[in-house]
Amino acid sequence: MKIYTKTGDKGLTGLIGGKRIPKSDIRIIAYGSVDELNSYIGLSLSLLSKYNTNSSSSSSSSFSDIIVTLSRIQNELFVIGSDLADPDLSKSSSLRVQSNMITVLENDIDNYEKELSPITYFILPGGSVDSSNLHIARSIARRAETNVAKLFSEDMINNLVLVYLNRLSDLLFVLSRTINKRLQISDIAWKP
Repeated sequence: MKIYTKTGDKGLTGLIGGKRIPKSDIRIIAYGSVDELNSYIGLSLSLLSKYNTNSSSSSSSSFSDIIVTLSRIQNELFVIGSDLADPDLSKSSSLRVQSNMITVLENDIDNYEKELSPITYFILPGGSVDSSNLHIARSIARRAETNVAKLFSEDMINNLVLVYLNRLSDLLFVLSRTINKRLQISDIAWKP
């Protein structure tokens, strides 16, 4: 099977169920930004995996739990894309965001926050490259959430997608701080 189908050459794309809509439709923009987020998390995972291949590094296994978490999230983002690509909410599908997915994100946030000092100042993205990458992913998650919110205002969607993306951006913030802490690099305080 060839990768190119030529079916989108006139600016239309297909949704689950066969309906064709313009590629500029907010639904396509919404799940396209989720795909971008997934890709950026993939980059972050690739960069974090360097710690697991260098056995002489004192942090060789310090990110294995974060790698597992981000890998799970990548799979869940694929579910979100599928959820958004299927406008027929009347049919049940295993490829829909479920409330238990959000509960797991909340548990992740709580568990990783146990390692961190309470925030007493605004934090600027940075510190380490790995932390900075997750701050970029967090920003992409916020944009994806904004695009999904726009779609939600115009069409029926699974509202749990919005909740999931909101929690995910919070988790990415906490993970970026956790990475800096484990690397013994201070977060960067905003100085007004």
